[in-house]
Amino acid sequence: MEYEMDIMMFVVADPGIDGGEVDQEAVAEWDRVMAERGVLKRAMRLRPADEAKTVRVRAGEVIVTDGPFTESKEWIAGYCLLEVDDLAEAEAIAAGDQLARFGALELRPVWPLGSED
Repeated sequence: MEYEMDIMMFVVADPGIDGGEVDQEAVAEWDRVMAERGVLKRAMRLRPADEAKTVRVRAGEVIVTDGPFTESKEWIAGYCLLEVDDLAEAEAIAAGDQLARFGALELRPVWPLGSED
C-alpha cells in the first residue's frame, strides 16, 4: 500500500500528569501492530532531558548548554515516524497510543527539503 504523507509524532512527556505506569508490553504491541499495518516507519525513545545538550551559534561563537532547548516541565521523550494517507489517520493512530495518557502526542507533517508548499 502506498501512503500519501509522512508524519512525525513526538511523544511529549509531562511529569505532572499521573497516567500510572507505562505498560512497556502494550507499547511494544502498539509498535508491532502499527508496523504490520505499514504505517510505523520508525519509533525510538530518547534519553532523559537532563542528558540533553543544546547547541547555538551566536556571532560566530558556539554555545553549548545542558538540558533541553525550552524552559518547560514537558520534554520530548521519543518519536514515531508514521506513513499515513492523511492527518486524520495520524490522529486516529495517536488516539490509540497509550502514551497519550502521559503527556501529549504532537503530530507534525514532514516538510521535505526543496518542497515549495
